[in-house]
Amino acid sequence: MEFTSKLLENAVAEMSGLPGIGKRTALRLVLHILKQPSQNTLAFTNAILDLKQNIKQCSSCHNISDDEVCEICSNPARNHKIICVVEDIRDVMAIENTRTFNGIYHVLGGKISPIDGIGPSQLKIPSLIEKVNQNQCDEIIFALSSTIEGDTTNFYIYKQLKKFDITTSTIARGIAIGDELEYADEVTLGRSLLHRIPFEKTLKSI
Repeated sequence: MEFTSKLLENAVAEMSGLPGIGKRTALRLVLHILKQPSQNTLAFTNAILDLKQNIKQCSSCHNISDDEVCEICSNPARNHKIICVVEDIRDVMAIENTRTFNGIYHVLGGKISPIDGIGPSQLKIPSLIEKVNQNQCDEIIFALSSTIEGDTTNFYIYKQLKKFDITTSTIARGIAIGDELEYADEVTLGRSLLHRIPFEKTLKSI
């Protein structure tokens, strides 16, 4: 792709570095930004800078938050004895959109994937075990994507929790095998949470 402006080329190069954005889409977005009034462009860039500089990670569940403790963890109306274990913030948003879950979350920050060099020590597993150790919850719901990596992560955490007197369950397989949680429709995801099953019953399929 030939550019008549180095400034345009640099902007397109940066934009195309975003996930799912190719050179042509990046060019279209950059040209759209150029057509916008200066105040619109300034508001956009300020929002990105503000996000980057001021976003926090909840000290309790590791979700993205504006404050030290996120709105979900600080909400006294939530059931803090039920913890839903998810991969990242997109899964929290997907489950919250179902309006069927009133517990809290624990965001791992990924899944165990040796091929990608991600092991248990790189995930937020120790803080989850510590919550259970301190008797802060009665049930752990595994809500990771039903992939090999997701099942491996579930099983690893399950083994760490076996010594505790705690219920472990997993969302029902209304979510197709191999599907990412964030792409599930709200009705299917909501029903999967409501009809969750004991995790032990899934072990024969791992």
